[in-house]
Amino acid sequence: MTLQRMDNVGIVVEDLDAAVAFFTELGLELEGAAHIDGSFADQAVGLDGIRSDIAMMRTPDGNAKLELARYHTPPAIRSGPEAPPPNTVGLHRVMFAVDDIDDTIARLRPHGAELLGQVAQYKDVYRLCYLRGPSGIIVALAERIG
Repeated sequence: MTLQRMDNVGIVVEDLDAAVAFFTELGLELEGAAHIDGSFADQAVGLDGIRSDIAMMRTPDGNAKLELARYHTPPAIRSGPEAPPPNTVGLHRVMFAVDDIDDTIARLRPHGAELLGQVAQYKDVYRLCYLRGPSGIIVALAERIG
């Protein structure tokens, strides 16, 4: 058996509408949304009594997807600090290539984006930054300059 592809990355959020707005502003497209519950969901995820809403976001090229999920029951839980630093064990961050990093940051700020450091330049190849988005998600941006 051969791996076909990575289908998506799932991220649990507190405010699904805010997360969809943030990632839409970044340039992802809403592929679909659904309410998830029932024994299928309980069995697949390994929790009892799941009721959640999901939004599937895809990159413009169609090659990558984010599944944003808002759990109603059982309620989502936080582990660790409210805003874990980039060196926290586990899912580290999601990185996107952008055409104009400064414009992207400016468009995301009204959606709550905050730079974790500053825009840095790696040689004559990339401009990079980390920012914190909805529900504390760390999003990295990369602009190819060389």
